[in-house]
Amino acid sequence: MIELHHISKTFRVARRNAGMREAVKAFFRREYTEIRALDDVSFTIGDGEMVGYIGPNGAGKSSTIKIMSGILHPDMDKGTCVIDGLVPWKNRKEHVRHIGVVFGQRSQLWWDVPVLDSYELIRDIYQIDKPVYRRNLEELTECLQIGEILRTPVRQLSLGQRMRCEIGASLLHDPKILFLDEPTIGLDAVSKIAVRDFIRRRNREHGTTVILTTHDMQDIEALTERILLIGKGRILLDGSLSELKSRHSGVRKITVSHSGSDVPEKLPAGIVCTENQPGQASFAVDTAAVGVSEAIGMLSGLLEITDLSVAGATAEELVVSLYEEFAI
Repeated sequence: MIELHHISKTFRVARRNAGMREAVKAFFRREYTEIRALDDVSFTIGDGEMVGYIGPNGAGKSSTIKIMSGILHPDMDKGTCVIDGLVPWKNRKEHVRHIGVVFGQRSQLWWDVPVLDSYELIRDIYQIDKPVYRRNLEELTECLQIGEILRTPVRQLSLGQRMRCEIGASLLHDPKILFLDEPTIGLDAVSKIAVRDFIRRRNREHGTTVILTTHDMQDIEALTERILLIGKGRILLDGSLSELKSRHSGVRKITVSHSGSDVPEKLPAGIVCTENQPGQASFAVDTAAVGVSEAIGMLSGLLEITDLSVAGATAEELVVSLYEEFAI
């Protein structure tokens, strides 16, 4: 079980103005600004749960993951983080035996050697018994379909191949908890589906707890039911994706093709332009404020509409509406 209570994290960042004169001044007297990355964060995640951890850039997602994995320690004046009875930054050596971490923009594989050499070194680092290592390697090779690339240097792999190998590396030691930070970033559709299928299978067959941070709401919809929304370092929402959808069930998306003038900056109450391209625009309509037919009539008065379609709001649009609701 993962338990965070009142966790905060502050970074001290150096700041200076541009120019040589300012650089010389900063050499003798440096100015610092304190940034509150996490502010009184609390949540609990049970064994075997798959949780989506979402929020805009700079909200505090990666800082939370690094604290839970023991890379960072929080401000020490208050707050606790206990994972399976261990404090990550105090019991780091024992803690890392039970977790796997995948950072989408950082690699744990050695760039110039075959993937299998990196796996062998990871086996030595974690002191994995040879029979367990062989069993896990065979299972991961089959599930992730990486048998043909294990003997290929990492630098020669495509991004999708490398990410599958990264996930395999993080699971060689049978971790109970898997932290995934943007695991599908930059992947093509086929690779994304393969990674999602594997993560679901791992959770189903091994009961692995998965914490997923991503900006791709298709990952969230495919893998998780519970979501945690963080903004400006604070947990703003903890609930299920279905609750989020029902909460915003009154939102409709109207997509129009039009000719003539551009979309006006000021729109009627209850209508928000979410996408604006030459000749086409999309609008989110709050049906509690304005009916769909009424909204279509209003838009017809503002634009020369040649075609339109009406649909429910997508997951991305629901999250955008949350960001607007909490002003993040």
